[in-house]
Amino acid sequence: MITLIAAIDRRRAIGYQNRLLYRLPNDLKRFKALTTGHTIIMGRRTFESLPKGALPDRRNIVLSRHGAECPGAEVYPSLEEALRHCVRGEDIYIIGGESVYVQAMPLANRLCLTEIDAEAPHADAFFPVVDLARWHEKSRDVHPADEKHPCSYAFVDYESSSPSAMIGI
Repeated sequence: MITLIAAIDRRRAIGYQNRLLYRLPNDLKRFKALTTGHTIIMGRRTFESLPKGALPDRRNIVLSRHGAECPGAEVYPSLEEALRHCVRGEDIYIIGGESVYVQAMPLANRLCLTEIDAEAPHADAFFPVVDLARWHEKSRDVHPADEKHPCSYAFVDYESSSPSAMIGI
């Protein structure tokens, strides 16, 4: 199963200058809980943005057309090549950035989004449009702003009404 996981604001913004837009501790906990023990695929710039490099207890795969050095991660030149090295039935999480999300959206079975009820003043990376003709909301868990979370947000899971059969995973 291929899942895209991201935190998006009301404009679908996901980042600015290779950094997350919001620091939401509960979003980070959810990300860790969902991805631990599974394969994560990301672009090179997303890998470079990780403060400690490869994320522990996960198979890290980085996409780099130029074979960048990414300690603790496998590197492949394309999403297609990376997916060929995954095992049938393996849970794969696409964790960014924008171009990787765009490439993976047609192949995905599920979206795990943190929908943030705010608009970042600056953004240069965006999540693809979620076509509600294809994607159906499966669950929504709403959380109000609090002392650790500057704005309200919701954990929203979507499933595809027509998962892609383009790959054998």
